[in-house]
Amino acid sequence: MKRFLSRSLLPLLLLAGAIPVDAVEHAGTIAAKPLFRDPVYDGAADPVVVWNPQKKCWWMFYTNRRANVAGLSGVAWVHGTPIGIAESADGGATWTAAGTAEITLPAELGGATPTCWAPDVRTSPDGVHHMFLTTVPGIFEDWQHPRTIVHLTSTDLRKWNFAAALTLGSDRVIDACVCAVPAGGWRMWYNNERDHKSIYYADSPDLKTWTDQGKADGVGDRPGEGPFVFQWKGHSWMLVDLWKGLGVYRSDDLLHWTAQLGDLLGTPGTGPDDKVNGGHPGVVVSGDRAYLFYFTHPGRSGTISPQDKDTTELRRSSIQVVELTEKDGILSGDRDAPTYINLLPPSSAQ
Repeated sequence: MKRFLSRSLLPLLLLAGAIPVDAVEHAGTIAAKPLFRDPVYDGAADPVVVWNPQKKCWWMFYTNRRANVAGLSGVAWVHGTPIGIAESADGGATWTAAGTAEITLPAELGGATPTCWAPDVRTSPDGVHHMFLTTVPGIFEDWQHPRTIVHLTSTDLRKWNFAAALTLGSDRVIDACVCAVPAGGWRMWYNNERDHKSIYYADSPDLKTWTDQGKADGVGDRPGEGPFVFQWKGHSWMLVDLWKGLGVYRSDDLLHWTAQLGDLLGTPGTGPDDKVNGGHPGVVVSGDRAYLFYFTHPGRSGTISPQDKDTTELRRSSIQVVELTEKDGILSGDRDAPTYINLLPPSSAQ
């Protein structure tokens, strides 16, 4: 039985005796739905999932919005946010809270109470972990304040030391995603809020020195945020949060991108905390399979956009996961089918 068998058919085939139990075990365990809710602030968003080689389990880093804190006016609840950590010891099917990332920032970048958003974490060949993080210098009630992408390093994924503030397209940049370039070096994509929330990119030979390159070709003229780039099925893919689902782009050189017709997660699902479009993606490629992690605002009817009344139910957010499928160069995912997940350690995923 092939591993690309539709996961939605597995329960029926298992009951009918058409496939052996060990085939289902190989496919994985059904992921919880919602996959994760933060027990402190109930505001988990912007997930990125990485293998922790010291702990021998999977870690999820996420923005922890202060959704359940009373007495916060304006958008103060989306500021003063730590970076939460959740961990999974069962291949990504269930997650438990594992505290917060210990991040050191200069006062001019973090203020008295730093705002930390949208981490991206990569491990370089020498084993050093690198985080690219959006910072805002304090807590504010509106969106009109500087935002900087900073570079942090760690040897254990828990304690993060400040390395540099990046000079990019403007003084208001967010949502970094970094990937290795096959020919050598690294490329970062991010949201330049000063330019109509366009997707820009920058290049680096060493993860330390970055040169901004302007708008991403084929992507930059369409407003969006939270770009995430990954390689799968012989192509590079970029997912972008369009606030009505995820835009999908494909490339063969990491420079020129072609948009896919239709958006992922634009149609609300039917499962718990999933009856709204999905936002801010993160993808893990494990062997020949790819899993899309995203977040939802369950209390918002059919859309992730803010509502007129700002309550805890409208603020809170949950993390979800769906397995991606690819056919004829088109990405899709059935968020209403059971997601059988089996994230493999990187050394055994090939």
